[in-house]
Amino acid sequence: MSEGQQFQLGTIGALSLSVVSSVSIVICNKALMSTLGFTFATTLTSWHLLVTFCSLHVALWMKFFEHKPFDPKAVMGFGILNGTSIGLLNLSLGFNSVGFYQMTKLAIIPCTVLLETIFFRKIFSRNIQLSLSILLLGVGIATVTDLQLNVLGSVLSLLAVLTTCVAQIMTNTIQKKFKVSSTQLLYQSCPYQAITLFITGPFVDGLLTNKNVFAFNYTPIVLAFIVLSCLISVSVNFSTFLVIGKTSPVTYQVLGHLKTCLVLGFGYILLRDPFSWRNILGILIAVVGMVLYSYCCTLESQQKASEAAVQLSPAKESESDPLITVENGAAIITDVAASKEPVWTSNKDLHA
Repeated sequence: MSEGQQFQLGTIGALSLSVVSSVSIVICNKALMSTLGFTFATTLTSWHLLVTFCSLHVALWMKFFEHKPFDPKAVMGFGILNGTSIGLLNLSLGFNSVGFYQMTKLAIIPCTVLLETIFFRKIFSRNIQLSLSILLLGVGIATVTDLQLNVLGSVLSLLAVLTTCVAQIMTNTIQKKFKVSSTQLLYQSCPYQAITLFITGPFVDGLLTNKNVFAFNYTPIVLAFIVLSCLISVSVNFSTFLVIGKTSPVTYQVLGHLKTCLVLGFGYILLRDPFSWRNILGILIAVVGMVLYSYCCTLESQQKASEAAVQLSPAKESESDPLITVENGAAIITDVAASKEPVWTSNKDLHA
């Protein structure tokens, strides 16, 4: 099996793992929050990260992966930023209507595209832009209802979008710059994310729910669901870093909207949530956008691979013929930049 085929299989596996684990944890958390009344999303996320770190530490001890230390300032900054973005997303939901919060999530994709275009000079083709527009339109139709605005909620949403975009771009950039795997990055950044949310979580949850997480009645069934949620979160967190590392922040957001559509569908089938023709129409449009996006990304990847092969051929010929090298005056160097490419939403989503 060629290296390209192995990469494609790895990417498909990462995407599949992300979808399955995310939908599973949403269903688990929905039962925990809606049925059992445990609505402390930020504190729960800090526990997710602590369990993830402990699991990775055991995996490191068993030599499933190699510890590769790198710039500690970059790791600390990234971990704190990632934890802050989760807290801000929770606050955004608490101080805004569900519809406006869904608009906040939709804004992450165009904001990410804008930031990558400005700071990384990345070019998104018109076909990619069109497919993303169709996707966002469909998700908007399926999920956005009321759009009640307020100053504090709008500021929190803006900060949540910016921090989330930067954190996800950093996930991809750090892995490529320091040549670390998703597991190595997650292992080193997890403690900073967990500490950030562990300190701020009770305050944020108390502000949103007017309840004290430490005074909650932890019955055996509540504890069982918390443990299950934490175990699933290990897969969610790992697959998140894996997907962004293998693809891009934009692709990860597209995948996130696919998971939203799946959650809506599973919620209707398994939990009998309210469902309308508007939801169905929005999901169908979103699926069309996702298929177009995948198709365009595949075509562009094949085109880049073909161009790289064509550029490498003259270079090999120059190396084999000294006369050509002398006439050119220098060796031909080909630099192919492989720039590849939340939180609880009214009990419909929890960013682990």
